[in-house]
Amino acid sequence: MSELPVLKSEETQKTQVDPETAERFIAEKRIGERIKRLRLKKSMGLVELGKHTGLSASFLSQLETGRVVPTLRNLARIAMVFSKDLSYFFETEPIALFRVHRRRDRVRMPQTGVEVPTYFFESLGYMVPDRHMDPYFAEFVPLTKEMEPKGHMHPGYEFLYLLEGELELRHGDHECKLEAGDAVYFDASTPHVYLCVGKKPAGAVIVTMHQAPALLPGTQRVVAAGAKPAAGGALRMQ
Repeated sequence: MSELPVLKSEETQKTQVDPETAERFIAEKRIGERIKRLRLKKSMGLVELGKHTGLSASFLSQLETGRVVPTLRNLARIAMVFSKDLSYFFETEPIALFRVHRRRDRVRMPQTGVEVPTYFFESLGYMVPDRHMDPYFAEFVPLTKEMEPKGHMHPGYEFLYLLEGELELRHGDHECKLEAGDAVYFDASTPHVYLCVGKKPAGAVIVTMHQAPALLPGTQRVVAAGAKPAAGGALRMQ
């Protein structure tokens, strides 16, 4: 009778889960961190959580620091306290968005659609995908005879903080003069235009937000100090 082949231990391990891999898989879920976040969000101490779950405060502390791995039964007790499903502790967590835009990497772009631009702008969020707002640095140059101010409009809202210089904003039937330190927030679906009214360029941070304005028909919104009616005019950076 032929002898059965003897499998080496290395070959048998190929069909088994590596214990270190299993531990790493558990650690990546950061179950302890999730438990701690839920507890702190409710301003709950370890002792109080222990009373609700029937688990000791010292055991819960070890869970949060990753020194022990909870059983499904214990995890279910914790989940029920915070009205969570067990799947909450195993779902992939979204990666927190964090982007730095260096000044040296930004591109200075001129106003489009005109012969002589009245402003230049730099995107401060070009590296962020699917962004819900668009931040810019804009520099408005003093007007000359060759310049033709061009108004524009777009859905959502717009915010401007003037860093330096003097700027005039025309928004529908409103007009106001802004100085360094002034800010304005308005409905960007109304025609608007910025004009540099000083002898030196005006620098500003502008943020456009994409959500559609919830205003009653026929209303306009502009919030700025010293706003007053004036001739109409119309920056989504373009």
